Amino acid sequence: MSGLDMQKNERGCLERWEHAFEVDPADKDKYYLTVAYPYPSGAMHVGHGRTYIVPDVVARYQRMKGKQVLFPMAFHVTGTPVIGISKRIAKGDEQTIGLYRDIYRVPQDILDRFIDPMEIVRYFSDEYRRVMQKCGLSIDWRRRFITIDPQYSRFIEWQYQHLHEKGRVVKGAHPVKYCPQCENPVGDHDLLEGDKAEIVRFTLVVFLLGDIKIPCATLRPETIYGVTNLWVRPDLTYVRAKIDGDEWILSREAAAKLALQDHDVQITGEVAGTSLIDQRVSHPLCGEVPILPATFVDPDMGTGIVMSVPAHAPFDYVAIRDLQREGRYTSIQPIPLISVEGYGDIPAKDAVERAGIQDQNDPDIEKLTQEVYNAEFSRGRVFEKYGGKPVKEARDEVAALMMERYGSIPMYEFDTRQVICRCGSRVYVKILHGQWFLAYSDPSWKEEVKTVLEGMALVPPEVRAEFERTVDWLKDWACTRRVGLGTKLPWDPTWIVEPLSDSTIYMAYYTIAHHLKEIPAENLTPEIFDYIFLGEGEPATLDRSTLERLRSEFLYWYPYDYRFSAKDLISNHLTFQVFHHSAIFPPELQPRGMVVFGMGLLNGAKMSSSKGNVFLLEDALSEFGADTVRMFLVGSAEPWQDFDWRNDLVSSTKKQIERFLNTIQEGKGAEGSCEIDAWLESRLQRRIESTTAALESFQTRQALQEAFFGIEADLKWYRRRLPDGVTGSEVLRDLCHTWVRLLAPFIPFTCEALWRDLGEEGMVSFAPWPEADETKVNPEVELAEELLARTVEDIESIKKLIPMEPKSITLFVAPAWKHEIFRIVASSDDRTSGMREVMQNEEVRRRGREAADATKQITKLVLKLPPLLVQQIAELKLDEQEILESSRTFLEHEFGVPVSVQIAEESVHPKASVALPFKPAIVIE
Repeated sequence: MSGLDMQKNERGCLERWEHAFEVDPADKDKYYLTVAYPYPSGAMHVGHGRTYIVPDVVARYQRMKGKQVLFPMAFHVTGTPVIGISKRIAKGDEQTIGLYRDIYRVPQDILDRFIDPMEIVRYFSDEYRRVMQKCGLSIDWRRRFITIDPQYSRFIEWQYQHLHEKGRVVKGAHPVKYCPQCENPVGDHDLLEGDKAEIVRFTLVVFLLGDIKIPCATLRPETIYGVTNLWVRPDLTYVRAKIDGDEWILSREAAAKLALQDHDVQITGEVAGTSLIDQRVSHPLCGEVPILPATFVDPDMGTGIVMSVPAHAPFDYVAIRDLQREGRYTSIQPIPLISVEGYGDIPAKDAVERAGIQDQNDPDIEKLTQEVYNAEFSRGRVFEKYGGKPVKEARDEVAALMMERYGSIPMYEFDTRQVICRCGSRVYVKILHGQWFLAYSDPSWKEEVKTVLEGMALVPPEVRAEFERTVDWLKDWACTRRVGLGTKLPWDPTWIVEPLSDSTIYMAYYTIAHHLKEIPAENLTPEIFDYIFLGEGEPATLDRSTLERLRSEFLYWYPYDYRFSAKDLISNHLTFQVFHHSAIFPPELQPRGMVVFGMGLLNGAKMSSSKGNVFLLEDALSEFGADTVRMFLVGSAEPWQDFDWRNDLVSSTKKQIERFLNTIQEGKGAEGSCEIDAWLESRLQRRIESTTAALESFQTRQALQEAFFGIEADLKWYRRRLPDGVTGSEVLRDLCHTWVRLLAPFIPFTCEALWRDLGEEGMVSFAPWPEADETKVNPEVELAEELLARTVEDIESIKKLIPMEPKSITLFVAPAWKHEIFRIVASSDDRTSGMREVMQNEEVRRRGREAADATKQITKLVLKLPPLLVQQIAELKLDEQEILESSRTFLEHEFGVPVSVQIAEESVHPKASVALPFKPAIVIE
């Protein structure tokens, strides 16, 4: 098809598919897969494309396997993101307006309406659907909803009523991410920057300067015994403040943060950093220490004053060393208090000197600091005089001691810098009172979740550890907000359920979403959902037949089979939904599996809409065609691996599809038969088998490698082996029908056109998936061709190395006794020491040195060849002379010279003795 024809074909397919994937319960096995619904606040880029195309490949494959497949879609609009966007546009924010006008190319008349957040929702949810359809996603669009639909809100109310009754939603005071501008706690979905930031609890170690408190924030309170000094920035103006009635000195930024964390803070004056230098402060656990100057102190980190432990903190060690090189503070020496394997008596000194750190401006200090801290935390032990306990135990004990006796208090900070709300304002940590929290810290709930996870298939398997880690550390989660779009909390309607908290069990809602649209929201009482999802009660607001139909459909589809989502959501959404499923549904309705995606790159850099590093999906579809985009996104990496979009590589994918199309059109009318047909037929069964196995394990890239590149490679050899003047035979025609079906999940637009072209009825999207025919598998024929192909490759390699034009080629095949050695080595438990077993064979042993040399060479060959091939060579006992002799005409045609085949032992040629099983000796003269 030409480019124009491809566009015409895409439009035709979309018309035929308009309602084709709308699916209802049927008398056959179901397959229900879901993918994280998108937040429609901007245009889709190619990273989004991979997120939805990979599950579509799986959906199409399962549909062709005869399953009733449900692949639904909805749009998540809860929270403040679109509100923040509309506010920034209303304010005339150039960066935001530029993003929507120049990157997302929203028409000006529509952009002008974006001051209403619902206009953003309407525009981009329609845009998403249109672009998803252009991608060929086989979605049942009847079930589409947005998360502020009144029916969906009733569903969320029902869920939270249950969670509240079970004690899974509690009221309390906790540190949360908070936007002072919005006057609202914020979740990851509400952030422009810092969406991965976690709240970390620091201990404020309180030193005394007379009666004034000098606080230092630390994650390592156990190191107090090794403090030699404090650090302040000489050029910084600190503040004097009354905090909870006591006088403190700290940075202005720290005072503002503490004011948000349940402390009464009143600024009373200012203090120049220079005036603090060389003052002496004290703490009962380390005595009196001086205050020293340091340029690395950050007023926005902790309190802007840092306690120095040079024996265990590389930054402190280097800063002290820098001052002492100037002849200052030479009496200060590191005080070690932790021993850790792999480091010397003073770990920080040891690490700094090994790394060759020059001064405190060396960028490698940050990494070195983490290495020392991690080593000490995981393997370190404090000295006996400080208690002798492992660091991880001593840390908590010393922190508790400081809180109880020495005036320490906790302070909360983010583990990463700048956290920015979508409104554009900075986000802080605030202790929020009267807030509703999901009690994820509850040990009994965690145990329920772990039980569910044990029964789930997680892809790839290594993410299981990440899920388990998340379950273990997950703390109570602020699940409500004061402002934003969403569902009001049923028992406390002054609060709104926040975005991550209302998107946990919506997979159940999909099963009946299309029916609920027809029911007035006021009729969807909690009792209705109790009956539909739990089979409980006798609700009165719907008739019995409707209730039974809804429950029946839910039970047909649930539980879902697989959920697809990005790996960065393990730490929140993907784990949250397991918590909520375990709390709401019975054991038989718990999720069955999850597939976790890698990230998307554009020309090697992480895609970011806000930074303009995106390639819009619609642009890619227009420039390259839907199937090219699909094939590249699926074929560039396995789902759980990161992929890198590069336009030049995408262009080569387009050429690959054109080759496939031309091959089908050329081969569809092939007739007759050839000797090589049995090999191609056998290889095709292997490709069907391998593609199927790969798709069953979600290895979509491997499946494409087998279904496309594997078959293409087989065809290349097949054509090479055809007699002169023959372009194909009947087996090629049969292959075309199979090949189109194998590739239909990957490039459905092209395959629909070819399916019609082949004269087949209906849509290939619903054609039966090919099944391998074991009666057509011929291992002997495949192995014989493998021998021939490897021999041809060896001849070509030798020809490249010799500076002469060959006149003849002689092939020497290994004698039977070498084949016997091959079989012994191949079947040995330890192939590297097979000599002992070989020499137990009487016939081989009497060959002496010759047998020993041959065994060494054959062992090397066995270790080099693929294990399955070694097994086949050992078991099938090919007549290599017969195979090569019968292929002599082919070889002579390939190389244009006479070819002879001889048994090595019947020749006196010195090269004959190097012949090995499956590797003839080659002499070119």
